[in-house]
Amino acid sequence: MKLPVSALEFVCPFVAALILAYREEKLGDVGRLLQRLFDYRRIRTAIWYVPIVFLMPTIYLLSYGVMRLLGRPLLEPHIPFVTIPLLIGVFFVAAVGEEGGWMGYAVDPIQDRWSALTGGIILGLVWGLFHVIPDIQSHHGLAWIAWQRGVYDVGLRILIVWLYNNTGESVFAAILLHDLDNVSASLFPNDGSHYDPAVTGAITAIMAAIVTFLWGSRTLAQYRYAARRRLLP
Repeated sequence: MKLPVSALEFVCPFVAALILAYREEKLGDVGRLLQRLFDYRRIRTAIWYVPIVFLMPTIYLLSYGVMRLLGRPLLEPHIPFVTIPLLIGVFFVAAVGEEGGWMGYAVDPIQDRWSALTGGIILGLVWGLFHVIPDIQSHHGLAWIAWQRGVYDVGLRILIVWLYNNTGESVFAAILLHDLDNVSASLFPNDGSHYDPAVTGAITAIMAAIVTFLWGSRTLAQYRYAARRRLLP
Protein backbone atom coordinates (compact mmCIF):
# COMPACT_ATOMS: atom_id res chain seq x y z
CA MET A 1 0.00 0.00 0.00
CA LYS A 2 3.09 2.24 0.37
CA LEU A 3 1.60 4.12 3.32
CA PRO A 4 3.84 6.52 5.29
CA VAL A 5 4.43 6.03 9.00
CA SER A 6 2.15 9.01 9.70
CA ALA A 7 -0.78 6.90 8.44
CA LEU A 8 -0.68 5.24 11.85
CA GLU A 9 -2.43 8.37 13.12
CA PHE A 10 -5.70 6.47 12.59
CA VAL A 11 -5.58 5.52 16.29
CA CYS A 12 -5.58 9.16 17.44
CA PRO A 13 -9.34 10.02 17.19
CA PHE A 14 -10.37 7.00 19.25
CA VAL A 15 -7.59 7.45 21.81
CA ALA A 16 -8.61 11.09 22.21
CA ALA A 17 -12.26 10.06 22.61
CA LEU A 18 -11.34 7.52 25.30
CA ILE A 19 -9.34 10.13 27.22
CA LEU A 20 -12.14 12.69 27.05
CA ALA A 21 -14.77 10.10 27.98
CA TYR A 22 -12.72 9.08 31.01
CA ARG A 23 -12.31 12.70 32.10
CA GLU A 24 -16.06 13.24 31.88
CA GLU A 25 -17.52 10.10 33.46
CA LYS A 26 -14.58 7.84 34.29
CA LEU A 27 -14.89 4.19 33.33
CA GLY A 28 -18.66 4.23 32.79
CA ASP A 29 -18.48 6.47 29.74
CA VAL A 30 -15.42 4.62 28.45
CA GLY A 31 -17.35 1.35 28.64
CA ARG A 32 -20.29 2.81 26.73
CA LEU A 33 -17.95 4.13 24.06
CA LEU A 34 -16.32 0.71 23.66
CA GLN A 35 -19.72 -0.98 23.40
CA ARG A 36 -20.77 1.38 20.60
CA LEU A 37 -18.06 0.02 18.31
CA PHE A 38 -20.21 -3.08 17.72
CA ASP A 39 -23.70 -1.62 18.21
CA TYR A 40 -25.11 -3.36 15.14
CA ARG A 41 -28.33 -4.04 17.07
CA ARG A 42 -29.16 -0.36 16.60
CA ILE A 43 -29.63 -1.06 12.89
CA ARG A 44 -33.21 -2.25 13.26
CA THR A 45 -34.22 -1.82 9.63
CA ALA A 46 -32.24 -4.30 7.56
CA ILE A 47 -32.66 -2.29 4.36
CA TRP A 48 -30.02 0.14 5.60
CA TYR A 49 -27.39 -2.55 5.16
CA VAL A 50 -27.81 -2.02 1.41
CA PRO A 51 -26.21 1.47 1.39
CA ILE A 52 -23.81 0.52 4.18
CA VAL A 53 -22.39 -2.36 2.13
CA PHE A 54 -22.90 -1.25 -1.46
CA LEU A 55 -22.68 2.57 -1.46
CA MET A 56 -18.89 2.82 -1.64
CA PRO A 57 -18.35 0.05 -4.22
CA THR A 58 -21.04 1.76 -6.32
CA ILE A 59 -19.33 5.16 -6.08
CA TYR A 60 -16.00 3.67 -7.16
CA LEU A 61 -17.66 1.70 -9.96
CA LEU A 62 -19.29 4.91 -11.21
CA SER A 63 -15.92 6.64 -10.97
CA TYR A 64 -14.35 3.97 -13.13
CA GLY A 65 -17.15 4.27 -15.68
CA VAL A 66 -16.88 8.07 -15.83
CA MET A 67 -13.11 7.90 -16.26
CA ARG A 68 -13.63 5.41 -19.09
CA LEU A 69 -16.07 7.80 -20.78
CA LEU A 70 -13.53 10.62 -20.38
CA GLY A 71 -10.98 8.52 -22.22
CA ARG A 72 -8.62 8.14 -19.28
CA PRO A 73 -5.94 5.45 -19.68
CA LEU A 74 -7.09 2.76 -17.25
CA LEU A 75 -5.98 -0.74 -16.55
CA GLU A 76 -8.42 -3.56 -17.06
CA PRO A 77 -9.96 -4.40 -13.67
CA HIS A 78 -8.25 -7.25 -11.90
CA ILE A 79 -9.74 -7.77 -8.47
CA PRO A 80 -7.81 -10.21 -6.25
CA PHE A 81 -10.84 -11.67 -4.49
CA VAL A 82 -8.64 -13.80 -2.24
CA THR A 83 -7.18 -10.67 -0.62
CA ILE A 84 -10.53 -8.94 -0.04
CA PRO A 85 -11.18 -10.57 3.38
CA LEU A 86 -7.71 -9.51 4.49
CA LEU A 87 -8.30 -5.94 3.32
CA ILE A 88 -11.67 -5.85 5.08
CA GLY A 89 -10.05 -7.00 8.34
CA VAL A 90 -7.11 -4.58 8.18
CA PHE A 91 -9.20 -1.58 7.21
CA PHE A 92 -11.84 -2.45 9.82
CA VAL A 93 -9.22 -1.90 12.52
CA ALA A 94 -8.29 1.43 10.97
CA ALA A 95 -11.96 2.43 10.70
CA VAL A 96 -12.50 1.62 14.38
CA GLY A 97 -9.62 3.94 15.26
CA GLU A 98 -11.16 6.82 13.34
CA GLU A 99 -14.93 6.36 13.64
CA GLY A 100 -14.67 5.52 17.33
CA GLY A 101 -13.64 9.14 17.74
CA TRP A 102 -15.45 10.97 14.95
CA MET A 103 -18.84 9.25 15.27
CA GLY A 104 -18.57 7.64 18.69
CA TYR A 105 -17.77 10.88 20.45
CA ALA A 106 -17.60 14.06 18.34
CA VAL A 107 -20.57 14.05 15.98
CA ASP A 108 -23.52 14.20 18.39
CA PRO A 109 -22.69 17.47 20.22
CA ILE A 110 -21.77 19.11 16.90
CA GLN A 111 -24.99 18.21 15.09
CA ASP A 112 -27.09 18.91 18.19
CA ARG A 113 -25.66 22.43 18.32
CA TRP A 114 -25.97 23.17 14.60
CA SER A 115 -27.38 20.52 12.26
CA ALA A 116 -26.52 17.13 10.80
CA LEU A 117 -25.36 18.70 7.54
CA THR A 118 -23.18 21.26 9.31
CA GLY A 119 -21.82 18.52 11.53
CA GLY A 120 -20.92 16.49 8.48
CA ILE A 121 -19.18 19.45 6.84
CA ILE A 122 -17.23 20.38 9.98
CA LEU A 123 -16.12 16.83 10.68
CA GLY A 124 -15.37 16.30 6.99
CA LEU A 125 -13.03 19.29 6.93
CA VAL A 126 -11.32 18.24 10.16
CA TRP A 127 -11.07 14.67 8.86
CA GLY A 128 -9.52 15.96 5.65
CA LEU A 129 -6.93 18.09 7.46
CA PHE A 130 -6.16 15.08 9.62
CA HIS A 131 -4.89 13.26 6.51
CA VAL A 132 -2.91 16.06 4.87
CA ILE A 133 0.48 15.12 6.33
CA PRO A 134 0.24 11.46 5.17
CA ASP A 135 -0.84 12.78 1.76
CA ILE A 136 2.19 15.05 1.52
CA GLN A 137 4.49 12.24 2.63
CA SER A 138 2.90 10.05 -0.05
CA HIS A 139 3.93 12.72 -2.61
CA HIS A 140 0.43 13.70 -3.68
CA GLY A 141 0.08 17.08 -5.35
CA LEU A 142 -1.89 20.04 -4.03
CA ALA A 143 -4.73 19.52 -6.52
CA TRP A 144 -5.03 15.85 -5.51
CA ILE A 145 -5.13 16.81 -1.82
CA ALA A 146 -7.68 19.58 -2.41
CA TRP A 147 -10.09 17.26 -4.22
CA GLN A 148 -9.57 14.34 -1.85
CA ARG A 149 -9.70 16.24 1.41
CA GLY A 150 -11.77 19.29 0.55
CA VAL A 151 -14.45 17.63 -1.59
CA TYR A 152 -14.40 13.86 -1.25
CA ASP A 153 -13.90 13.70 2.53
CA VAL A 154 -16.61 16.29 3.19
CA GLY A 155 -19.09 14.54 0.89
CA LEU A 156 -18.31 11.15 2.37
CA ARG A 157 -18.61 12.43 5.94
CA ILE A 158 -22.08 13.79 5.14
CA LEU A 159 -23.04 10.35 3.84
CA ILE A 160 -21.62 8.72 6.99
CA VAL A 161 -23.65 11.09 9.21
CA TRP A 162 -26.73 10.30 7.10
CA LEU A 163 -26.32 6.56 7.65
CA TYR A 164 -25.45 7.06 11.31
CA ASN A 165 -28.63 9.05 11.96
CA ASN A 166 -30.84 6.61 10.04
CA THR A 167 -29.48 3.49 11.77
CA GLY A 168 -30.25 4.47 15.34
CA GLU A 169 -26.92 6.32 15.65
CA SER A 170 -24.94 3.16 14.98
CA VAL A 171 -21.18 3.67 15.14
CA PHE A 172 -20.80 0.17 13.69
CA ALA A 173 -22.59 1.34 10.54
CA ALA A 174 -20.09 4.20 10.18
CA ILE A 175 -17.16 1.85 10.79
CA LEU A 176 -18.36 -0.62 8.18
CA LEU A 177 -18.93 2.09 5.56
CA HIS A 178 -15.48 3.57 6.26
CA ASP A 179 -13.98 0.08 6.03
CA LEU A 180 -15.57 -0.59 2.64
CA ASP A 181 -14.50 2.84 1.39
CA ASN A 182 -10.85 1.95 2.01
CA VAL A 183 -11.29 -1.52 0.51
CA SER A 184 -12.94 -0.08 -2.62
CA ALA A 185 -10.20 2.55 -3.03
CA SER A 186 -7.51 -0.10 -2.70
CA LEU A 187 -9.07 -2.16 -5.48
CA PHE A 188 -9.53 0.74 -7.92
CA PRO A 189 -9.04 -0.66 -10.46
CA ASN A 190 -5.88 -2.58 -9.55
CA ASP A 191 -4.40 -2.00 -6.11
CA GLY A 192 -5.57 1.61 -6.07
CA SER A 193 -3.88 2.58 -9.32
CA HIS A 194 -5.22 5.47 -11.45
CA TYR A 195 -7.51 6.71 -8.66
CA ASP A 196 -8.66 10.28 -9.38
CA PRO A 197 -10.21 12.13 -6.41
CA ALA A 198 -11.60 14.81 -8.73
CA VAL A 199 -13.93 12.28 -10.35
CA THR A 200 -14.73 10.30 -7.20
CA GLY A 201 -15.05 13.49 -5.15
CA ALA A 202 -17.53 15.01 -7.61
CA ILE A 203 -19.67 11.85 -7.62
CA THR A 204 -19.59 11.65 -3.81
CA ALA A 205 -20.54 15.33 -3.49
CA ILE A 206 -23.51 14.75 -5.83
CA MET A 207 -24.58 11.77 -3.70
CA ALA A 208 -24.33 13.92 -0.56
CA ALA A 209 -26.41 16.67 -2.19
CA ILE A 210 -29.12 14.17 -3.17
CA VAL A 211 -29.20 12.74 0.35
CA THR A 212 -29.42 16.23 1.86
CA PHE A 213 -32.33 17.15 -0.45
CA LEU A 214 -34.26 13.95 0.28
CA TRP A 215 -33.64 13.66 4.03
CA GLY A 216 -33.26 17.32 5.03
CA SER A 217 -30.22 19.23 6.26
CA ARG A 218 -31.36 19.50 9.88
CA THR A 219 -31.21 15.80 10.73
CA LEU A 220 -30.48 13.98 7.45
CA ALA A 221 -33.07 11.52 8.77
CA GLN A 222 -36.47 12.93 7.80
CA TYR A 223 -37.31 11.58 4.38
CA ARG A 224 -38.97 14.33 2.37
CA TYR A 225 -41.69 12.14 0.80
CA ALA A 226 -42.48 9.85 3.75
CA ALA A 227 -45.53 11.80 4.99
CA ARG A 228 -46.87 12.29 1.47
CA ARG A 229 -46.61 8.56 0.80
CA ARG A 230 -48.60 7.74 3.94
CA LEU A 231 -51.42 10.05 2.83
CA LEU A 232 -51.93 8.21 -0.43
CA PRO A 233 -54.87 5.74 -0.52
